[in-house]
Amino acid sequence: MRQIAPHGYFGAGRIEALADQIAQTQSSLLILDASLSPVQQRNLEKALQAKVVDRTGLILEIFARRAATREGKLQVELARLGYEKSRLVRTWTHLERQRGGLGKTGGPGETQIELDRRLIADRIVKLKRELEDVRRTRGLQRRARQRLGLPTAALVGYTNAGKSTLFNHLTQAGVLAKDMLFATLDPTARVVRLPSGREVVFTDTVGFITDLPTDLVAAFRATLEAILAADMIVHVRDIADPHTERQRQDVAAVLQQLADGGQGSLPPVIEAWNKADKLAPDTLQARAARAAALTEDEAVLCSAVTGQGIEALLEAIDRVAYGAVQVIEIRLDPSDGKRRAALASLGRIVTEEVREDGMLHLKLEAPASRLAAFKSGLSDHDRLIAE
Repeated sequence: MRQIAPHGYFGAGRIEALADQIAQTQSSLLILDASLSPVQQRNLEKALQAKVVDRTGLILEIFARRAATREGKLQVELARLGYEKSRLVRTWTHLERQRGGLGKTGGPGETQIELDRRLIADRIVKLKRELEDVRRTRGLQRRARQRLGLPTAALVGYTNAGKSTLFNHLTQAGVLAKDMLFATLDPTARVVRLPSGREVVFTDTVGFITDLPTDLVAAFRATLEAILAADMIVHVRDIADPHTERQRQDVAAVLQQLADGGQGSLPPVIEAWNKADKLAPDTLQARAARAAALTEDEAVLCSAVTGQGIEALLEAIDRVAYGAVQVIEIRLDPSDGKRRAALASLGRIVTEEVREDGMLHLKLEAPASRLAAFKSGLSDHDRLIAE
């Protein structure tokens, strides 16, 4: 295996060959599918006399072009500043100059690099505060949807797997769906009626990619929290891609990273094997047989373009979403408005009435996972649930 040179990523011979190639083609930009240190990037640019962009820088550039909402732009800027902050050290020579002191401070004053570091740090703090406000707003929106008593399904998957196309097919939402990386940066939620007549809330999310930088995951946590808050995950896979299995593993790794960071567990997962219309007839038959051999509701072969398998996918979602729903009866003191509000946030209150004993009797319909968390918080003395 080729060793990575700490000074410039490549060895001297390879750098010389790249310099000749860049000179012959008169290129001004080199993109590397690797993460470079600030020193490696600077040394490569100096040796090649061309701008060098590494994997993280390219992803950030794409994100910046795709971000449309205020939230998306805040998240992209936060990720970009975190990336650029580490590249102020010995990267641009103009940052070595000093600024004069003000008033009676005396001395040479702070250097340009110190000033830029401070400005970036201040901006990062401000962005984190604003994103925390976004996070709280999303939490309120999620709780409002939960009060409707509807389970939620988060669409996740590798970038360009067809999540937004599937989302549009299911919801007629008109979300941007193009054959390009990271077309979706901002989550969109819509209610969909299932074959049984019941409803579920679908959420479209940002696409994942191999070795997604940790800083990007952290910056987009406000958006990705919708995944952990969902009652189930629909993992949309491009089943026609030759690297579909590797992409599945990459998505699973990011989901686990989210769960570990949020100190929670992942909800149930259904795999939607999308783009079946791009498969050759013999491959399509083999994929269908493989999906049928899996455990029920584990995977569904479908096409968001032609509609093939969509009904079967909705039926699988219906079974998973409502298979774990419980209806329980709860007895509360009528003055305990705080507890009633907490229960209402878990699901849908079917009926409520004050009975002869003077207590408020509620019938609540909610996912079993939410009810389990509520029950675990009750002491033996305070146990109000009669199942």
